[in-house]
Amino acid sequence: MKIYLFIIGLLLLMSSKASSFNFHADDIMGTDTAQISQSLIQGYTLRLTNPTQTIEIGEKALKESRKINFIYGIGESLRIIGIANSYLNHTTLAINNYLSALNYFQQINDLPSEAKVYNNIGNLYTSFDNLQALTFFNKALVIANKLGNKHLIASIYLNMGIVYFRENSFLKAIDYYNNSLKLLNLVKDTTLQVICKQNIGVIFFNLKQYDKAYTMLIEANKSAKELALNRTVASIDITLAELFISQSKYKEADKIISEGMNYASIVKSTQIVSNFRYYSYLLEFKRKNYKQAVLNLYTVYQRDSIDHDKGIITQIEFIREQARAAERKRENERLLDNQKLDRVKFLASVAITVLLIASVGLLFSNVKRKAKTNIQLRALNDEVLKQKQMVEQINLHLEEIILDRTKELQQKNVKLESYSSYLSHQIRGPISSLKGLLNIEKDGLVGKQECIDMMNVCVNDIDKIILEINEMLNGENENLPF
Repeated sequence: MKIYLFIIGLLLLMSSKASSFNFHADDIMGTDTAQISQSLIQGYTLRLTNPTQTIEIGEKALKESRKINFIYGIGESLRIIGIANSYLNHTTLAINNYLSALNYFQQINDLPSEAKVYNNIGNLYTSFDNLQALTFFNKALVIANKLGNKHLIASIYLNMGIVYFRENSFLKAIDYYNNSLKLLNLVKDTTLQVICKQNIGVIFFNLKQYDKAYTMLIEANKSAKELALNRTVASIDITLAELFISQSKYKEADKIISEGMNYASIVKSTQIVSNFRYYSYLLEFKRKNYKQAVLNLYTVYQRDSIDHDKGIITQIEFIREQARAAERKRENERLLDNQKLDRVKFLASVAITVLLIASVGLLFSNVKRKAKTNIQLRALNDEVLKQKQMVEQINLHLEEIILDRTKELQQKNVKLESYSSYLSHQIRGPISSLKGLLNIEKDGLVGKQECIDMMNVCVNDIDKIILEINEMLNGENENLPF
């Protein structure tokens, strides 16, 4: 019994150790994880208004998530930080954030989040590699369709429309935008609706449908201001500035450029500021204010040179970071494989130990059982010997009885033979007389009545003989009459 209790205790210890491999603190920190998730939603909402604040919120959530090993929180924090870095044109940081986030989401098999990261990475590639961007968008779209996630599908359609727009496939782009806008209306995402309308307005402008472009862009601009989407307002103002300049509406162009510069400064986007300086140059050139135009152009040239150099460096760093991330992923996979192997080894060693202890317990139990069985067998042997002696005595008694009965039967057989001979002789006489009377009667030597009387005498003799046989068989008369 003590051995079995020891085995059970060891099994419990083994199960508790094995379960510790899969223990996560977020299983018992529901309140903390809910707070982290809420702050991440807030940070994501601020991405277009104040990306710097988004990074601050994301880093705080990342720190808290790591404290309690909240895997989803770590991945989503990195993704949100990556989005903010992409809006601030920190491409290298953004791709590093995205690839790290993807690794965490894959650990917990979070398909919706994986699709979001693929979508975000595709957005980064739209700056310099549309084909690669579409590859990532299609990866995200496969998962989104599998999950039936309308909001994610709408976001991916929107980004794919951007790619086709940059390839000057305007009709294909506007199809994606319209499909995205339908889904965004269903899920009631007003922020992405504004961006979608802005992009449709840009396509109308490129198609020289200026009235449609103006209507769509003004509507998007108004909604963006209501939602405090500062970056989006600045982006819309760039297209409006170009629209007003092309129509020689200098006053409106000057006003919208000034407004856009203010919003670009708020979101700290040097790229958007540089774009507005370029349109300031175009505006002054069309006004024939050449001196100011040259100054604006020189500023744009300096900025573009710096941005160009940074762009090349960013692309190189982008590729390097992808390679480093892939190597980190492979290293993590190796570590996970090693952990699984160690876990298997540990469980195997524990299982072998348990089996050995169980074997010892079984051997001990068998020895005790065997000793007990031997005692029972000796008792049974003694009982069998007694029974055998009794059987032998019974057999001897039975042999005596059989001998007596055999003698008795032999005597009876002798008597029966005697009875048989006697009866055979006694019955044969009357029957012979009857046969003789019948022959005499046929020959007519005796009368019928006389024959009948003589036959009655023979029958009576036979009847007496039968009675004698019955008496002898029933033991009433054992003495033969001879």
